[in-house]
Amino acid sequence: MYDYTAFDAAFVRDRVAQFRDQVERRISGALTEDEFKPLRLMNGLYLQLHAYMLRVAIPYGTLNGAQMRQLAMIADRWDRGYGHFTTRQNIQFNWPKLRDVPDMLDALADVEMHAIQTSGNCIRNVTTDQFAGAAADEIADPRPVAELIRQWSTDHPEFTWLPRKFKIAITGSPHDRAVTRAHDIGLRMLRNAAGEEGFEVLVGGGLGRTPMLGKVVRDFLPRADLLPYLEAILQTYNLLGRRDNKYKARIKILVHETGIETLRAMIEDAFAENRRSFAPVDPALLERLEAAFAPPDFEPPAAVPQFLSPALRSFMDTNLHPHRLGHYASVTVSLKPVGGAPGDATSDQMRLLADLAETYAHDELRVSHEQNIILPHVPRRHLPSLFARLQAAGLATANVGLVSDIIACPGMDYCALATARSIPVAQRIARAFEDIDRQHDIGALKIKISGCINACGHHHVGHIGILGLEKAGVESYQITLGGDGTETAAIGERAGPGFSWDEIVPAVERLIGAYLDLRHGRAESFLEVYRRLGAAPFKAALYPEAAERRAHAG
Repeated sequence: MYDYTAFDAAFVRDRVAQFRDQVERRISGALTEDEFKPLRLMNGLYLQLHAYMLRVAIPYGTLNGAQMRQLAMIADRWDRGYGHFTTRQNIQFNWPKLRDVPDMLDALADVEMHAIQTSGNCIRNVTTDQFAGAAADEIADPRPVAELIRQWSTDHPEFTWLPRKFKIAITGSPHDRAVTRAHDIGLRMLRNAAGEEGFEVLVGGGLGRTPMLGKVVRDFLPRADLLPYLEAILQTYNLLGRRDNKYKARIKILVHETGIETLRAMIEDAFAENRRSFAPVDPALLERLEAAFAPPDFEPPAAVPQFLSPALRSFMDTNLHPHRLGHYASVTVSLKPVGGAPGDATSDQMRLLADLAETYAHDELRVSHEQNIILPHVPRRHLPSLFARLQAAGLATANVGLVSDIIACPGMDYCALATARSIPVAQRIARAFEDIDRQHDIGALKIKISGCINACGHHHVGHIGILGLEKAGVESYQITLGGDGTETAAIGERAGPGFSWDEIVPAVERLIGAYLDLRHGRAESFLEVYRRLGAAPFKAALYPEAAERRAHAG
C-alpha cells in the first residue's frame, strides 16, 4: 500500500497544526460558529445531532494492521469505544469533544492517516472495489490510479470550493462492485481492441432527492489522458454548475439540464486545451505508485484441511470471494450481526481485525462500501484458524449478501439531517430473518436503508430500498423495488404509500414471502424475479387491501 513521502507527512502535520489553532480560536470565542464551520468541514468535522462527528479518510478503503489498531486507540481514548464504517469506505467517530479533535488528527498522522476532504464542496474520498488487487475477474488493480487521483485532487486550487460535493469511484473489474454509475464520475477499467488499458468514463450519477445514473461521456479514455480529462470535467462543472440552489448544484443536474451531448462537447474542448498545457505525470511517480500496490509475497500452494465444520462451510459459502490465486481467498468479515448497528465495530474488534490481517492476510484490510471489512489475501489453509478467532469474537456472521447484510446510514440516532430512524429498522429486519437457514433459502438480497432523502444508505440501488421520512411529526417509510448498484445498475421504483414504524418490518416480510412464492427455484434471485414479473405482484403483497379492492371492482 502507499507510504507517505516527506512531503505528504509535512503536509498533513501542517494541516493539523493549522486546525489546532482554529479550534483554540473557536473555543476562546475569537471565531464564531459561522466562521468556524467551513474550517472544520475542510478537516472532516461535522456538528451532528448530539455531538461533533469526525470522519476519517480511508483512501480507496485500504489500510493496514497498525492503522486499524490506531483507530481502535482513538475510539477508546477520545470516543466511546467504537467506530462506524461508512458507505464511502471511511470511518466516523460520533462522540469526540472539540478540544480533542486536533489530538485525534495528530494520532492519525502518526500512522499516515487524515480527515482532509472527507467533507465540504470538494473532491471527496475516491472509492473502489473492496477486492481490488485480489479479485479473480480483475483487469488491473485500480488503486494506483485512485491514489494518483487522490494526490491530484488534494487541495487542488481550482476545485476546493465546487458548487457541491464531488464523488469519484473506480473499478478494475467488468463486474462493478464500486457502484460507479451512482457517482459524479465513474471510471470503469477496460481494454480496447489493441489490448491497451483505459477507462469508460461515466458522468452525472448520484442518489439523494434526485437519483440519476451516470451517462457515458467517453467510451474509451487512454490511461495516460486520465488527469487532463478529469480536469476538463471538473473545469466544466465548476464553471457551469449551479450555486444558487444547493439541491440543484450536483453535476447530475448539469448533465440533465444541458444534455450529455452538449456537455460532452464542452468537456472535449476543455480536454483538448488541457492536453496542450497539462504536464505529463512524472514516470517516476507512476512507477512508485505501481510498486506501492504490488502484490504481496504470496505463499506457495499448501494442503487445506479436509474436515470443515458445518459452521465454517456456511461461512465459506457466503463470506468468501474468489481470489486470483486458487489457493487464496478474500474473506469478508460481516459487521452486521443480528441486532447490531450496521457498520459499527468496537475497539476490541478493530484490534482483532488488525491482528488477523497481520497473521493471516499479508497485513492488509479493506473497508467495503457495504460497511463490512475484508481480508483480501488469505491462504485457504488458514481459513479454519481464522474462522475460529472470528467466531470467538462474535465476528463470524455468515450473512454476506443475504437479507441481514443491510446497509444503513446512522439516521436519526446521530444525524442532524435525518428525518427517521435507520439503524433500529435494520436491526428489526435482521431479527425477523435471524434464522441463518432461512437467510440462505432466500438467497442474494440487498436491503438498503436511508434515514432521509439524502440517501446516504444508498436505498435507491437496493433490491429493496427503504427511505425514512417525517410526515406530520410521524416517521413514514417508503419502499423502492428493483434497484441495482452493479454493472446492470438501476434506480429502484417507488412501490406506493409509505408505512409506519410498526408496519415497515411486516411489509418487508410480505415482500420476501411473495418472492419465495414467485421464484422459479432457489437459483432465481429476488432481483431476477422482479425483472421478470415487474412490480405488480410485489405491490399486491405490500398493499393487500388495495389489491382486494381492485379484484372486487373488476
